[in-house]
Amino acid sequence: MLRVSKLTDYGTLVMTQMASSPGRLFSVAELAEMLRLNAPTVSKVLKALGRHNLVTSVRGTRGGYALARPAKTISVAQIVDALEEQPFGLTECSALSGSCELESGCRIRANWQRINTAVRGVLSDISLADMMQPVPVAVRPDSVATRVAPETFAGKLKTQ
Repeated sequence: MLRVSKLTDYGTLVMTQMASSPGRLFSVAELAEMLRLNAPTVSKVLKALGRHNLVTSVRGTRGGYALARPAKTISVAQIVDALEEQPFGLTECSALSGSCELESGCRIRANWQRINTAVRGVLSDISLADMMQPVPVAVRPDSVATRVAPETFAGKLKTQ
């Protein structure tokens, strides 16, 4: 299964919360309480996001953290890059050239790179503002509610 780390998931959650009140300063404790996360995790996330200029910090008793720029200008790819320990890649060879001993004769490497580029493109096209949009609930014929992609994402899922 392909998935981002918990830290990246938490980082997206933290940034989405911050984006809900642009310009407002949030303390670590406040974000931890709002999101039901532990404060050390929130602190770690915010420090990593700060190193990548996605959030800014203000010191002092009235200090805290805020988004460094508008949510519509921050992509999910930038959040992933700030919080994942490895370069983005669905496979080793699509992330780091020369990391696999079979790379030179691999018959599928080019296709993995093509898939990687497509996924990366979608992550780059989806902004933090897009992540804040509610996902409509559709009812299947068997009356079980399921999540469906909102219209705003439909145009962003494109083939390469």
